[in-house]
This record gives sequence, structure tokens and C-alpha cells, in this order.
Amino acid sequence: MGINKQSEIAANLQIGPTDQGMVRLFIESGDFELPLDFDADEAEEIAEELRAAAARARAIAGRK
Repeated sequence: MGINKQSEIAANLQIGPTDQGMVRLFIESGDFELPLDFDADEAEEIAEELRAAAARARAIAGRK
């Protein structure tokens, strides 16, 4: 599945710190669970990528 392909899959996303000092993205959909752990620097890089993608999405939406 590509990034531009829509899906009917619903999932829950939880984000928070672990007791090991990592940042966890926890994705759950039905019987599927995916914990993704990142150190603080990686988490900040991901946050920057999310902000940049949001800005690009706003720009695209503004052109339509």
C-alpha cells in the first residue's frame, strides 16, 4: 500500500514514554498490536517530519 492509497482500516495510536526512557508509538488494530520504541533524539526527528508533512499537507489542501 502506498502513502497516497486510502484504506478502510481503522487503528488506534498511543504515544508516550516507557519505563526504559524510550518513546513508544503503540499501534493497535483488531488483534494486531505494534509497539515501536525510539530514543528521545529519534522521537524528535519523527516529530519534525510530522510537522513538515503537516505543513505540506496544508499547502496542498490550500491549492484545492
